Order: sequence, then C-alpha cells, then structure tokens
Amino acid sequence: MSQITLINQLSIIRDTRQPRKVHHNLVDVLFLAITAVISGCEGWEEIQDFGNDKLDWLRKYLPFSGGIPTDDTISRIFQLIDPKEFQKCFATWMKSCCEMSHGDVIVIDGKTLRGSFNKKDKSDTIHMVSAFAAANSVVLGQVKTNAKSNEITAIPKLLDLLDVRGCLVTIDAMGCQTKIAKKIVDKGGDYLFPVKGNQERLQTALDGIFSIGRLELPETEVYTTKKKAG
Repeated sequence: MSQITLINQLSIIRDTRQPRKVHHNLVDVLFLAITAVISGCEGWEEIQDFGNDKLDWLRKYLPFSGGIPTDDTISRIFQLIDPKEFQKCFATWMKSCCEMSHGDVIVIDGKTLRGSFNKKDKSDTIHMVSAFAAANSVVLGQVKTNAKSNEITAIPKLLDLLDVRGCLVTIDAMGCQTKIAKKIVDKGGDYLFPVKGNQERLQTALDGIFSIGRLELPETEVYTTKKKAG
C-alpha cells in the first residue's frame, strides 16, 4: 500500500464552521491534537501546552498562521467535526503506516474506558472495540459501543474499516458468530474463535471430537541437554 500522509487525510475532513469566523485552520488543529496525543498528552489543556512548546516543529508541516488555539477552542472544534469521518481518515492513515503481511495476527477485543461513567450513578460507561496489529503493536481502528452487549454489532463495523486480506483475525468467544466469520472470510482473511457457552451446540460437538477418550495424541520423543560447569 502506498503511504498516505496524515495531513492529506485530515484535509478531507469537512469544516462546518462559518468561514468569516475561522481563525485557526481545521487541519492545523487536528494535526496538533493527534501529534500531542501520540506524544502522551491527555486533555485539551495539555494539547495546548504541547502546541506552545512545539510550535516551531509544528510549522515545519503546517503554517499555523493563527498560532496555537486555546484548550476551549480545540474542544469546540472537535465537537463540530463528524467523528465517523475523522475515524475513517485516521484509520486509513494508520493502515498506510502499518503494512500488514500474509499471516499477521489482528486481535479484536472490547474494553471499557476507565473513568468514562456518569459520576452520579456510574452509568453510561464507554465501551470500545479495537483492532490491534500484534506484530506492529499498533491499534488499526476502534468503534464505540453503547454497552458491552453491543460488541457483536460493533465488530462488523470495525471489520469494514480494516484490510484483513491474508491475516488471521482473533476475537474472544463473544465474536464467535457466523455473520462475523463470513465477513472475515469474504474480506480475504482467516479467523480463530474460542467456543464457550454462548454457542452450546457447537461447544458440545467440539467437546465430543476433542474429548480425551477419543483424541489420540502422537507419541513424542524428548531430548535433554545438560551443561557441565568449567
């Protein structure tokens, strides 16, 4: 895959602000935020501080004619953009940076974001389904779900963002669904699913095939190496 620059992808995202009220270019703000987060920043204030400290470096890639926006301005701009559009552009850039080869493992897993719940009643926690490239140690894409039980519907949406050709996709038992398996195969990938109680008939069938009484393991030879001191 030919490498796609981050700036080119960010330039695709639509700016819904009124042109006469724009002081900071959208691509500047998005580039600032992404590079700041990659550098370990958390929160809008830290992103602003990163921009002020690294303005000369940032201007090697973009003009930043309006300087560095305040943390409130950065927050407002991110509230205005289409999150799905941003996600698609970012995922496309990540795929161009992470060249997958035949046999690579893509791990799909769901996690609950720590501290994302409503502080009053500890409800509305955010669940994310992520695709992780094991060999490259990078996240290829993420999809937010409203509840952990919705991971089954989120996984196909995440697969739509990924190029899994020639790769092995692993998902926990919740993802052991015929529609998910078919989507992976249709996109040219292979899958590895554990089978548990959520697929009782399949589990019973596999237990019968791989039961200790029926499974004959081949005899193996064991070799031991010993080292003498001195």
